[in-house]
Amino acid sequence: MPAQSKAQQKAAGAALAAKRGETKKSELKGASREMYESMTEKELEELASTKRSSLPDKKSED
Repeated sequence: MPAQSKAQQKAAGAALAAKRGETKKSELKGASREMYESMTEKELEELASTKRSSLPDKKSED
């Protein structure tokens, strides 16, 4: 499942770093904290590895 926005991709990267022990969980805020708690490392990897060039800054509300 690819990220749908740059913000989502960035939050997934932060959550993935915490999952791997590279940063502290206490440093996470908002969406990245929720992702950390609800997603597996593999799911976070998929979101974080999405190419950013074609993504909008934020997901549009539909």
